[in-house]
This record gives sequence, C-alpha cells and structure tokens, in this order.
Amino acid sequence: MAEQAEKGDTIRVHYTGSLESGEVFDSSEGGEPLEFEVGAGHVIEGFDEGVRSMSVGAKKRLVIEADQAYGERNDALVQQVARASINLDHEPEVGMQLALQLPDGNQIPITITEVTPDTITLDANHPLAGSKLIFDIELVGLDKKQQA
Repeated sequence: MAEQAEKGDTIRVHYTGSLESGEVFDSSEGGEPLEFEVGAGHVIEGFDEGVRSMSVGAKKRLVIEADQAYGERNDALVQQVARASINLDHEPEVGMQLALQLPDGNQIPITITEVTPDTITLDANHPLAGSKLIFDIELVGLDKKQQA
C-alpha cells in the first residue's frame, strides 16, 4: 500500500485554484510544485485538511468554503480616507495594491477599491475573502516526517 500524507510530512502538490465562476486565480502549472509541511499552518485550513491521506500520484478536487479558506468578508476592513491624507508615488487606481505598516512592524496588504476626486477607499480583506475556492490537486512528492 502506498504511503499516505499525514501531519508532519512534507509534501509537494501541483494545483490549480479557481472560483465557482471557473475563473482561475492561481496555478503551479508550468512551474515548481507547492511544497509544505502538512498541519503546520502554511496553507489555508481546507487545503491542509484536503491533502491528508493522499498518496503520490493521487488527484483530487477540493471544494473549500470561505470559512476554511480566507474567511468571510469583513466590512470593518474597508475604509474611506481623504485623498490628501495618503502620500502615494503614483496616481491611485482601482485594484492597486499597497502595504499598510502596522505599529508592531508587520505589514498587511490593502487594495484600492474606489477613487474619487476627494477620497480613496481601501480594503484590507484578502482578495479571496468570502469566496468558495476549488482546487484541482495532484500529490507529486511525499517525504515522511523523521521519527525521533
């Protein structure tokens, strides 16, 4: 029987991620497979759970609800600010990505969602928040965790 992926193993998967509409938002096709340790929190929860018990060569479709992916959209993370209060190197445009510096030194990505002559609307939700995600995956490599 083939070895199956379990918590602590390092695996490599090829994947294509799409939305319910069929729009592809990410893929490893034509590149290196995604490598991560199962159960270590390096990928979204639904993806991490979905690869467990897969064997090398296995293919699977994961349908991951928003709460197991990037969470639901949070309207509190959308803020309208005065255009004059933001100093940008470029003219602000809808879809532009910025990094907001937090007091602890971390940064969070924010997206400009609306621009008017007086205001800019900033959204700190993950772009895929509130979305059901569909991943077609193939397990292409498995390194069992080392036993102590």
